[in-house]
Amino acid sequence: MAPGAVDIHTHIVPASFPAYAGRHANVRWPQMAAGSDCRHCNVMIAGKVFRTVSDECWSIERRLEAMVASRVARQILSPMPELLSYWLEPEDALALGRHINDTIADMIAEGGGRFAGLGTVPLQDPDLATRELERLMHSGKFCGVEIGTNVNGVAIGDARFESFFQAAEELGAAIFVHALHPAGMDRLVGPAGLAALVAFPCETAFAIASLITGGILTRRPKLKIAFSHGGGVFGLVLPRLMYGWKTIPELGEHIRQSPAEQVRKLFYDTLVYDTATLAFLIERFGVTQLCVGTDHPFLIQEPDPVGAIEALGLSASECDLLLFGNASRFLGERS
Repeated sequence: MAPGAVDIHTHIVPASFPAYAGRHANVRWPQMAAGSDCRHCNVMIAGKVFRTVSDECWSIERRLEAMVASRVARQILSPMPELLSYWLEPEDALALGRHINDTIADMIAEGGGRFAGLGTVPLQDPDLATRELERLMHSGKFCGVEIGTNVNGVAIGDARFESFFQAAEELGAAIFVHALHPAGMDRLVGPAGLAALVAFPCETAFAIASLITGGILTRRPKLKIAFSHGGGVFGLVLPRLMYGWKTIPELGEHIRQSPAEQVRKLFYDTLVYDTATLAFLIERFGVTQLCVGTDHPFLIQEPDPVGAIEALGLSASECDLLLFGNASRFLGERS
């Protein structure tokens, strides 16, 4: 298949979930319930509707139709972030994750080369997460995994996740980081939809900063990590961090490598909804570090990701980097 746009930020929800068969009092084990019509279902968590989703979450045919409309050649499938389920007991999260990972693997097998996968691991138990990551990578069906920006309030740059990132580096696994249960929700004034619009970008900046200040990126220089929503507001935070790194002795001693150099090794998706912002991110992080991302098939998705890149007025070679070349490097594939 000729190269085309590769969307690294899309989500799946299985058409159904198994009944809970564990031994804990799980009130947040997901289930599916009928929606308002045959093409929608309600994801139920703790007996309440978490989100109404369309059949594009699990239907290969419907996803392929949407990909044609948005000029996307390949999608990288990852779980709806709430399904990462870090709040479950580790053994339960592993069981649920196996069902989700099997769903992704089946979609890849039936997708005619149009899909690749980023699975889920129970990161609340780094050792168990590492074993599941190894299983996924050795299966030959996954490029890596999706993780949240925090695990039950602990930033991913915390030392407790060092062994997991070490394994990811050694395995060549791609890590896609998505905002999850963001800090600062108590400061939002308005409807629930503001979380994704206002809190997610700040949460993502916290996660990137934690990888720098926690030393993960300098100790694991070959890690392949991408951040959703253009890295959130971190592009604006970076100059402040750089100023502190240069002027505050304690910070300079703690962070040995320039933060600006570190973040230009990370990847970011293009999901920022604005040409000027996308151009800013290219200037800040480099044209070699941005990949197409849409958040398909959710309401917040970018409907014309290729058009957003075309509007930048870049050279053909630079457009190719954003459309598929950078994604190939992130995923460990040949472009």
